[in-house]
Amino acid sequence: MDHNEDKRFRVAGHEALIGIALVLINFLWWYGFAFGLGGQQVSDYDWILGMPAWFFYSCIMGFLLMVILVIVVVKFLLTDIPFDEEDDDHE
Repeated sequence: MDHNEDKRFRVAGHEALIGIALVLINFLWWYGFAFGLGGQQVSDYDWILGMPAWFFYSCIMGFLLMVILVIVVVKFLLTDIPFDEEDDDHE
């Protein structure tokens, strides 16, 4: 079976784009908070639970956000497809 005709390749491509989107969201979140809030003097930092705010938002909250996003994506956007080749000619 040609991969252009196989719907599994289309699904895999779609799911790969979802994965790339998750990586970009993670990087932009981390970069925005780490360098947005962390680009000042240490004496001017805001502190949350004993951590600088930039670290708390970029690493701790970013991790929790990504865990939630990955759970939602796996539960609602990814599909279960068989890896076996469908052999329509022999059935």
